Amino acid sequence: MARCLVLAQRGERAVMPNPMVGAVLVHEGRILAEGYHHYFGGPHAEVDCLNNVSPSDLSLLPESTLYVSLEPCSHFGKTPPCANLILEKKIKHVVVACLDANPLVAGKGLALLQNSGVEVQFGVLEKEARTLNKRFFTNQEKKRPYIILKWAQSADGFIASESKAPIAISNEPTQLLNHLWRSQEAAIAVGVNTVLQDNPSLTTRLVEGPNPARVIYDPNGSLDKDAYCIFNEEAVTLHVGKAENLTNWSEVMNYLWQKKQISSVIIEGGSKTLQYFIDNELWEEVRMITNEKLFLNKGYAAPKFQIPTESRIEHLEECTIRYVERFQ
Repeated sequence: MARCLVLAQRGERAVMPNPMVGAVLVHEGRILAEGYHHYFGGPHAEVDCLNNVSPSDLSLLPESTLYVSLEPCSHFGKTPPCANLILEKKIKHVVVACLDANPLVAGKGLALLQNSGVEVQFGVLEKEARTLNKRFFTNQEKKRPYIILKWAQSADGFIASESKAPIAISNEPTQLLNHLWRSQEAAIAVGVNTVLQDNPSLTTRLVEGPNPARVIYDPNGSLDKDAYCIFNEEAVTLHVGKAENLTNWSEVMNYLWQKKQISSVIIEGGSKTLQYFIDNELWEEVRMITNEKLFLNKGYAAPKFQIPTESRIEHLEECTIRYVERFQ
């Protein structure tokens, strides 16, 4: 199963908003074939794995065990049901890490296999499998994107100077890391005031990697699209608010998943925006960068957030990054 999880991760970003899935077929301790979900709409991991079985080993399928990191699907979507394929190949033993949270599957795949005489073992490395697909499970269970809050602050707790003049709070290593983080998520979101004040591009220009979709929450529809670089063609930009009748960030998040299938979002807004997410318990991760050598003395305060003592800490020169994760 551990190998299934390694294989599954190869589909990172390419399968969004679907989950990453890996599969391994074993006969008497020998791996006959491996597979994973390569891209959205492509063959599922079970199909890829079984397609990779050598012709000389096909006769061993009924005596083999199929390990798969997510419950085999039982419905027709972009591809036929994987549970049906397992039955067709006469595989009698299947080991599954965790159930699929998609209501179209959600236990039905395992039930189909069990009711057809397949021996099913469930729950092997379940926590690790859920963590791997934490974005997918958040989407299915909370009906919104996986939300990451990120900000940089001075040692005395300010995110901008009093004059709002541009000032580098984070250092070069953390700036590179921030752009890497952007490349790993489906979208990045800011409020209209951040665009008005900073005119950001919100791209991954410092690293190699795809640009996330850029989301601007503008409840009054006040932005002039010709005046800001966020409306260039470097990445998709979603300018939402008044036209969609969205009155708060909670509604924006629901809209992004339910209407746009955006599976994850980094929030990089100002203190007011970040505080909304904190106060409303609307997040899965917090990534707080503190420049331990920079003191602004006054300015715009960072959002109020109590970092747990058990949070993970990383040091990059003068900057400290504190990570808080609460996905279950």
